[in-house]
Amino acid sequence: MINCPTKQFLVYRIIMVGIAVMVVTTFTGKAGEVLYNGIVLPDDWPPKIKELSREPLAEPPYLKIPPAVIPIDVGRQLFVDNFLIESSTLTRTHHLPQYYPGNPVIKPDQEWEKKVRPVRAAVFSDGVFFDPSDKLFKAWYWSGSNSKGKPRYYTCYATSRDGLHWDKPVLDVVPDTNVVLHDDENKYRNSNTVWLDLDEKNPQRRFKMFRVVIREKGGDDKNPTKSLQKWITVHFSPDGIHWKQVAESDPCGDRTTVFYNAFRKLWVFGLRDGSKQVSRCRAYHEATDILQGLRWSNLSSKLWVGADDLDPAREDLELRRVPDRPWDLVPSQLYNLDCVAYESVMLGMFSIWRGHPAKDRPKINEVCVGFSRDGFHWTRPDRRAFCPVSEKKGDWNWGNVQSAGGCCLVVGDKLYVYVGGTDGSRGNADPAFTGLAILRRDGFTSMDAGETGGTLTTRKLKFTGKYVFVNVAIPKGELRVEILDADGKVIEPFTKENCVVINVDNTIMPVAWKGAENISVVAGKHVKFRFHIRNGELYSFWVSPGETGASHGYVAAGGPGFSASTDTVGVAAYDAAAKLP
Repeated sequence: MINCPTKQFLVYRIIMVGIAVMVVTTFTGKAGEVLYNGIVLPDDWPPKIKELSREPLAEPPYLKIPPAVIPIDVGRQLFVDNFLIESSTLTRTHHLPQYYPGNPVIKPDQEWEKKVRPVRAAVFSDGVFFDPSDKLFKAWYWSGSNSKGKPRYYTCYATSRDGLHWDKPVLDVVPDTNVVLHDDENKYRNSNTVWLDLDEKNPQRRFKMFRVVIREKGGDDKNPTKSLQKWITVHFSPDGIHWKQVAESDPCGDRTTVFYNAFRKLWVFGLRDGSKQVSRCRAYHEATDILQGLRWSNLSSKLWVGADDLDPAREDLELRRVPDRPWDLVPSQLYNLDCVAYESVMLGMFSIWRGHPAKDRPKINEVCVGFSRDGFHWTRPDRRAFCPVSEKKGDWNWGNVQSAGGCCLVVGDKLYVYVGGTDGSRGNADPAFTGLAILRRDGFTSMDAGETGGTLTTRKLKFTGKYVFVNVAIPKGELRVEILDADGKVIEPFTKENCVVINVDNTIMPVAWKGAENISVVAGKHVKFRFHIRNGELYSFWVSPGETGASHGYVAAGGPGFSASTDTVGVAAYDAAAKLP
């Protein structure tokens, strides 16, 4: 028989176990932030990574266990991974852009850009954006040294009405030049990120600059050894021309960059880091307030992502492998990562270092792409260079191809991707020219079928819109769409037979069914889409609230016709792009 004290002890134990269960439930990441796409972030965010390895990139958690129902009100829905797909007999194809024949679009042709070596007029991240306030493409870029002694560099500014032909306006910052910022006497710039922030309420902070600066420390006659101090200076501007420094960060690496995660309304600092296993890599730091987010030195774990064994090195070249540069011994590395919100995914431009040639050629950096749906974990399904180096000596991109801040612009039915590159001449190891690559809108990945045809069925989705649109290339085949309920039963009248056949090449094509004005009767319900394709390519689909086809997804660095950071206009953006000079 149990006496009273023992009973009290058991009751006490039961209560404490219950409390412990509640504590575990609360702090093991089961009730975190819910994203726009239904993904739930764990409470312990960002993830703590103790060490990066050369093992192939792990599958993101949201692909292992996707949401039971995926909301699709934000943006065009891309097939860059299996997040949206329940089943498919289609073939996934990854596509590459084409370099513009008129490259380079910005080159060092002004006296202050080529007065002293190294000669350059290139984005080194920096930024290329479309400004809806005056309907101009705007670029900020790294210019040549303005000193014969210690390196001192300019940051310059150019504008364009079509994104192809660029002007360098005469400004008043450094009279009779297009310089908007020049180095101080005791420090010089390296990497730089400029961001046109259309969500900013304060007009004085509309443009933001995150400029990595370097200062030599030490180096006198008694102690000739010098070390370099590196940190970010933050600047704001109302016009992108006149800048005011407002803050400085904790120390960081020299190729550190910054981007805005528009899905979560916060800023992410992609800090240059390194380890013995992966060498150059990225660390992660996020903050909702820019100025309060400049302190990361006391964080115990902030590793993020690096290159891996699926990123090939240029072993066909004789690469520099010397004992005094142990960080060059790892075959391929992540040199930089610029990111931006594009439609319904985070787009990443991974500058992959494939080795430093031992002689006669600049380092081999090439821009590759990756995609994230939670802003931290990545899929990189195609490891080919998205914007590659040229193998022809003397070409503007013979070496060191680097991405631009903002990553890409939406210009009608095309994406404009700007990159820096160097021809390797005149001491130009760093990017010296700015070039352009062009891709179909949403054109990263397509789901394809041949003459025998195939199908793709989505997972359970929900939406509030009324009109279905697709981005397809199917001029010699056909596409039909049907809508299923949560159990997989076709909903009348949205059958394959009632669907009006689509056989066009169009990046914003409405889907219609006989007997239905729109799909509002299934809005708010859990449904699936099934696409029947023959002899064609499906790039994306979305449900719009209006007949204009506006996706309400993010448009990266903007483009003609867009007045905000999201697509609120649909076909009007195509009309605006068609009117470019």
